[in-house]
Amino acid sequence: MIPTRTLCSSLPQVCRIAKRSLKSCKIHGESLDSSVSPFLINGIHIFHCPDEVGIVAKLSDCIASRGGNILGADVFVPERKNVFYSRKEFVFDPVKWPREQMEEDFSKLAKMYNATKSVVRVPCIDPKYKIALLSSKQDHCLVDMLHAWQDGKLPVDITCVISNHERASNTHVIRFLERHGIPYHYLHTTKANKREQEILELVQDTDFLVLARYMQVLSGDFLKSYGKDIINIHHGLLPSFKGGHPSKQAFDAGVKLIGATSHFVTEELDSGPIIEQMVEAVSHRDNLRSFVQKSEDLEKKCLSKAIRSYCELRVLPYGTNKTVVF
Repeated sequence: MIPTRTLCSSLPQVCRIAKRSLKSCKIHGESLDSSVSPFLINGIHIFHCPDEVGIVAKLSDCIASRGGNILGADVFVPERKNVFYSRKEFVFDPVKWPREQMEEDFSKLAKMYNATKSVVRVPCIDPKYKIALLSSKQDHCLVDMLHAWQDGKLPVDITCVISNHERASNTHVIRFLERHGIPYHYLHTTKANKREQEILELVQDTDFLVLARYMQVLSGDFLKSYGKDIINIHHGLLPSFKGGHPSKQAFDAGVKLIGATSHFVTEELDSGPIIEQMVEAVSHRDNLRSFVQKSEDLEKKCLSKAIRSYCELRVLPYGTNKTVVF
């Protein structure tokens, strides 16, 4: 997961940010009650550690002792496994609980319980996650991500788009990127040269990567060198229909259910821990065009939801190849 950045600003600046944030910050779709404090903003904390009695109480006391109030809490303790997972959403006054102090308080709890992961995020204050999008010829996931970013539906900053497919200057994607000042890097790849070193140089300042239908296999050396999370999307027609034109294969076979899977990238192809899955029924009334459209729509929705869940700290590793998604 991504390490939390600390806020480096003066107290007056924090207050100004908090005041502005009241108009834009909502928790569970409800506006904050400014009668409690004019400075309340929301935070998120996730915790993963060996299980023992009293963890929930300690986490809650940490928030309450600083004047914070818990709005929602999720806890998962797998049966017959000594492991504890939690995610809390809370409101707090940044004047009473400065961002640096919050980081220190949760860090103390992490040391106390020998936590595998303890991450806190304040969406209204912390910088957005920096991501790079990797895509091949198919545009549907890439375009959907770009439009969601433009509409403010994805809490990320897109540093660049990298592709092994060249796009003409008059295409919708290139015009969009130029209009918003997002660099487009075309890297022609071959079986012998995946251009991975050049990709690494382009993405070194990112927090995680998104493969928006990038039809190249990233090597184990690349994954180790990058060292951060990479999220991929693929259709739910695997493993039954592999190779070229899987949608046509599935359509010709008369399948009644299609899907999409978003997952973390590992060295084993399309087998990383799953973040999100979606399915939809198809029938004899579908032609090949509507069949493909439904499949692509699922991929877009599935990838977008996975990215939002990841940015909202809803995804935690579980075991060797699973996830807990709150």
